[in-house]
Amino acid sequence: MLSPKRIKYRKKQRGTTDGVAHRGNTVAFGEFGLLALEPKWITNRQIEAARVAMTRHIKRGGQVWIRIYPDMPFTKKPAETRQGNGKGNPEGWVAVVKTGAMLFEMGGVDETVAREALSLAAQKLPIKTKFVAKRVVE
Repeated sequence: MLSPKRIKYRKKQRGTTDGVAHRGNTVAFGEFGLLALEPKWITNRQIEAARVAMTRHIKRGGQVWIRIYPDMPFTKKPAETRQGNGKGNPEGWVAVVKTGAMLFEMGGVDETVAREALSLAAQKLPIKTKFVAKRVVE
């Protein structure tokens, strides 16, 4: 499971997922990618489930790049707790994903296999996604 080794502050404010991703929005490492079409928090468990689904489908051939990292802690208050009494304790880690962010990339496999593998990964994620291929400028 992905999580930071250490962070400056234990708890973080929720922030915003408005706007579109201006960085990390192109296929940079592989030949095919999975692009986010809506903003959302994606947990480290969801990222891991998608990664496992992809790598199993390509039978450990090719190469997979994870372009998002869950570096933001999220908190939860215990069940049946009254409001007030401060912020809850950190429960897990999320990656803040904006519209247009590249989630995963894949290389070293043909397009049909990559399309199937990335669609399996997309089923594990809570957002709408789109399969994209690297544009070759000649």
